[in-house]
Amino acid sequence: MKRTINILRRLNLIYLFCLLSILLLHGFAFESTAQNNDTRVLDWMDHRDAFNSMYRHLANETYNLLDSRELEVKKITTLQGWQQRQSHIKQVIWEVLGAFPEKTRLNAQITGKVKKEGYVIENIIYESLPNFYVTASLFIPDKVKKPAPAILFCSGHTSEVYRNPLYQLPLLNLVKKGFIVLAIDPIGQGERLQYYNSTTQKSIIGSSTKEHSYPSPQISLISQSIARYFVWDGIRGIDYLISRKEVDPKRIGVHGLSGGGTQTAYISALDDRVTASAPACYITNFRRLIGSIGVQDGEQNFYHGILKGIDHADFIIARAPKPTLIMANTGDFFNIEGSRETYRESKKVFDIFKSPANIELIEADYGHGYTKKNREALYAFFQKHLNLPGSSIEEEVEYVSAEELQKTSTGQLASSLNSNTVFDLNLMEVRKNINALEKSRKNSINHFSNVILSAQKLSGYRKPLFTDKPVLTYQTKKGNYTLEKYFVKGEGNYPIPYVLYVPDKTNNKVVMYLHPEGKSNIKENEIELLTKKGFTVLAADLLGIGELSDRQFKGDAFINDVSYNFFYMAMLTGKSIVGTQAADVIKLAHLFDKNNTTVTDIYCVAQEELSPALLHAAAFDPIISRLMLINPYPSYRSIAENRFYESKFVYSIVPGALTAYDLPDLAATLAPRRLFMAGNKHITHVSDSGDTAIIEEAYNNHSAKQQLTISSSELTENLENLFIEWIK
Repeated sequence: MKRTINILRRLNLIYLFCLLSILLLHGFAFESTAQNNDTRVLDWMDHRDAFNSMYRHLANETYNLLDSRELEVKKITTLQGWQQRQSHIKQVIWEVLGAFPEKTRLNAQITGKVKKEGYVIENIIYESLPNFYVTASLFIPDKVKKPAPAILFCSGHTSEVYRNPLYQLPLLNLVKKGFIVLAIDPIGQGERLQYYNSTTQKSIIGSSTKEHSYPSPQISLISQSIARYFVWDGIRGIDYLISRKEVDPKRIGVHGLSGGGTQTAYISALDDRVTASAPACYITNFRRLIGSIGVQDGEQNFYHGILKGIDHADFIIARAPKPTLIMANTGDFFNIEGSRETYRESKKVFDIFKSPANIELIEADYGHGYTKKNREALYAFFQKHLNLPGSSIEEEVEYVSAEELQKTSTGQLASSLNSNTVFDLNLMEVRKNINALEKSRKNSINHFSNVILSAQKLSGYRKPLFTDKPVLTYQTKKGNYTLEKYFVKGEGNYPIPYVLYVPDKTNNKVVMYLHPEGKSNIKENEIELLTKKGFTVLAADLLGIGELSDRQFKGDAFINDVSYNFFYMAMLTGKSIVGTQAADVIKLAHLFDKNNTTVTDIYCVAQEELSPALLHAAAFDPIISRLMLINPYPSYRSIAENRFYESKFVYSIVPGALTAYDLPDLAATLAPRRLFMAGNKHITHVSDSGDTAIIEEAYNNHSAKQQLTISSSELTENLENLFIEWIK
């Protein structure tokens, strides 16, 4: 009997666990009905995966562009055509990276030497740019036949980089086989942390992927890519190699795995001195990458890269007919089918160059990393193509300690040489763009007439269709208003869920309310205040917000609860999340224009990081007659000029914006419409007052000073008084 009771108890516990799991999963997919039933719109079978809308939409944008690239590439059938394509690839890559000025002195210094059995290590620091230091180690075999072939060794995403046994094994085997090897620390790794905390002796931002990703949106604001610094460090590393009398400049190889494979692919495509290249565990293609794990961290995504027609195969094709070994694994998260497709595409080009043997694909049955099979293929590849015959059998090695490979006195450039960081270098470039903007503003007529066109182009704005009809999903009477729930088709194949609060006595005006945490977070007292005064209130979830926010996908660049990977997907295609949001705001506003002729005015309020979406929408379409921005951040400039910005603003950034306009420029184009900006929560920079002055001057020029209110007072949670002032 006792045993039976215990069994029943266990069954009850299992039942309760299963029930709880079902409830949790349901709550994971939709906003909780218990919390606020009135805001849940998309409990429809057609839209049960609405949370995945942003990924699907951005993925479709990339697939369309990749289809176009495929059609263009198929047209090329001659050697001359491919040579022209090679020149085009290199030109485009430099364009989307951001070209560097003439090379400066390396000022290389050897900070220490370590004698090991069979070779010597020289620990080196060189300047790839003035006061921007690269830490590296040069491994020179004892019995090297001078001049000898040399290999630039690029490490993947680990703080230890080539100090890690994972990388030491192939590196030291290459040295044992007679190759000179220069191993460098990538940005944000080894002794080159960009956000170094001297107290904890760790990165303030986090892992190496985050060190790469966090500054990327700031760099994108001036139409550049953080990859430019990785590429330049490698090119200058080759400069150092060929400056050594031991090295044969005609026999240079490059190799790296994972993030090192990325660097290898880029450097080898752009530097003609690279004789043989072997990228490992990176080469796939964007179609398979986006279809599987999504685009990766900052340096793996070029500004407008896919829009400009660049795919992984182009890094290989740009080198043809120079020897290239693609190292791949069948279980890698860099999809093997993409690796094979890229190999086949590249192979056709090498065939046309009459060098079919110079392109190879080696596969192993493994995940992300090295296997002995692949490593030995690597040794044989370099031995063959860098003309250093010998056995490719892997040997055991004695690992070198991290202390023996330390270049700086403290173990970090930040605390030993006060090296510039990527942020410092980008800030110099940003200020050039800011100076150009300030000069342009002096000719206000031309400047502001171009601002809207530039913002539309750079944000990837696409004028919405106004023919789609909204679908009513729910209606009920509540107090002094009727609540109606709808969705309407957005820019892509996704729904925009919204709620209407229709007052019993209308003043024929609409207030659209955009809340960054979703429509369910708008306070009931604010709704009641507006409806009592006769306003119809529209509360919507834009792409990436509320019911359209992805609770599953994080990506490898998940920083402060924000997936930067979404930002990169948009940037690659020449779009922006904020540009899509602006189009959907305009579409929502025009619902009244089309379906309710009694509406006379459409006002719109946005809080914090949704303020740029509203600014862009209002600048693009005059249907919005009055705006209120609550706690907006002042400008894109303020993000670029602050070393530590708030990650939640990333989705509202337009890549390339600071080459043509800033948020205050957009606000200035709204004059003489009523504009109310309230709150100083995000004012962190002395230049913010200058941002305000741009708007004030524009309103003064339109004799509309009374239409502009900029309040820098700190806001309380109660916004009722603000609304009363705004709607007067």
